[in-house]
Amino acid sequence: MHPDTYAVPHLTTAMRGALLELETLFLSRQAHIEAWFRRAWLVTPPPFYCSVDLRNSGFKIAPVDTNLFPAGFNNLNRAFMPLCVQAAQAAIQRVCAKALNILIVPESHTRNIFYLESLATLKEILIRAGFVVRIGSLLTDMREPLTIDLPSGRRIILEELMRDGERVSVADFEPCMVLLNHDMSGGRPAILENLDQPVVPPLNVGWSNRLKSEHFAQYRSVASEFAQLLNIDPWMVDPLFRHCGEIDFMKREGEDCVARNVQALLTEIQAKYNTYGVDKTPFVIVKADAGTYGMGIMTVRNADEIYELNRKQRTRMTATKGGQVISKVIVQEGVYTFETWNDAVAEPVVYMMDHNVVGGFYRVHKERGVDENLNAPGMHFEPLAFANPGNCPDPTQDPDADPNRFYVYGVVARLALLAAAREIAEATKK
Repeated sequence: MHPDTYAVPHLTTAMRGALLELETLFLSRQAHIEAWFRRAWLVTPPPFYCSVDLRNSGFKIAPVDTNLFPAGFNNLNRAFMPLCVQAAQAAIQRVCAKALNILIVPESHTRNIFYLESLATLKEILIRAGFVVRIGSLLTDMREPLTIDLPSGRRIILEELMRDGERVSVADFEPCMVLLNHDMSGGRPAILENLDQPVVPPLNVGWSNRLKSEHFAQYRSVASEFAQLLNIDPWMVDPLFRHCGEIDFMKREGEDCVARNVQALLTEIQAKYNTYGVDKTPFVIVKADAGTYGMGIMTVRNADEIYELNRKQRTRMTATKGGQVISKVIVQEGVYTFETWNDAVAEPVVYMMDHNVVGGFYRVHKERGVDENLNAPGMHFEPLAFANPGNCPDPTQDPDADPNRFYVYGVVARLALLAAAREIAEATKK
């Protein structure tokens, strides 16, 4: 099947008029948008790689999460492997121009087949880009290399990560650079501290240091600059947010702060809905200010719900990946998603390497609603969603045609990428 014939989700909402206006504006100002990005990357280089979860409500398109240590590479359209390869070459050229050997340091999963398939795909991208690649594991009980055969027919080998002085290696393999695919939810690995080799992304943007509220503060600034370029309301591409800390849901400490910010944000969203004639009920997402894997998240439609959580709900809000205690939360504007795949709710996820959009997919959940988190058990992925490169709009087609819709997604995702770049720059100064 030719890539152009792949099915893509439909946007099922009466608000398509507003979306078409935004898409039309992006397409008409493409040259200005791309020049603006080029200038921005000269000031702040992009992260090595990044994935961004988007929500498309028909009246706004906004990022709701930005991952600096993305998995899910196995869900990308294989047709765009060459695009991934070229982007990886550019990213490595910038980080370590003389690089030959690359060491990937992954999550310590040995049974998560989906993650291991992603790891195998990431390694394949780097090999095809012209590098020698090995995988150094942080598992502490390794006595010999661990070989894992995957359902795809591929095989990965995890080797013990060793340190000698200010350099790390595996067996007889000494890397020129270390590529982290480990989000450090449980803390910064001591073995990777103060190395002579480049470590990307840097240790200080792992979840042991990073806060979502800081990222979205950077994004707010980026969205404001972009909105000035196009003369639009930043809200069209920016989710409103507030944050609270300290919070302990089990001890019911900090509830007042969360409830107060929920109410303030709902009021702020309703004002925007009134301005733009949006006939929907505002909602917010309360989630851990650090962490990933869709844990520690809940949808709230009324501030009173914070005081009415049952024990099971409170337990879910006590810890995130790796049992890390939730002590801070971000209260984020809930953005409806009205895209569907075979009548199931869907949201786009965009992948980037360096400053290039290299693909994406739709996260689909048959049992979740348009106002709920889709990153939850029961989700699946449709890897063929981005049937055309996200940076190649087609002005001869309708603004809502697939390549043009995906161009808009690519623009908003790169706004989040720029925010992440500035976030990394700030963290590096500390």
